[in-house]
Amino acid sequence: MLRHSRDLALLKRVCPIAIRNRTRRTGPRVSKPSVPQNTKEAPLEVFGSIKQVFPSTTFSVELDNGHVILAHIAGRLRRHRIKILPGDRVEIEVSPYDLTKGRIVYRYRAGEERRIPQRSGQLP
Repeated sequence: MLRHSRDLALLKRVCPIAIRNRTRRTGPRVSKPSVPQNTKEAPLEVFGSIKQVFPSTTFSVELDNGHVILAHIAGRLRRHRIKILPGDRVEIEVSPYDLTKGRIVYRYRAGEERRIPQRSGQLP
């Protein structure tokens, strides 16, 4: 850290390239325009059951409405090593842009009731 003008003079003699490459702000700081935080569309939450297992933790899932989509495991399930087998009931987030692909976010235990999804940003 340069504390005095003599340190700066010494640095100029020893390393002139470092001084030349230093950027200086000459004008006032301009704030960036604010961008709305919620620009992404919320994923659709649907329920289904695993029909087929593919390599690299990809699954064929039949939704409650009869459609079949391709889904992969969410990172939280990978981290906790949740095993998913054919026949398991799962909750899936589907992108509104591609309704044929989704992310498995929860595996229901045998006989477990559907949980109420908690939406962030909304008050109860």
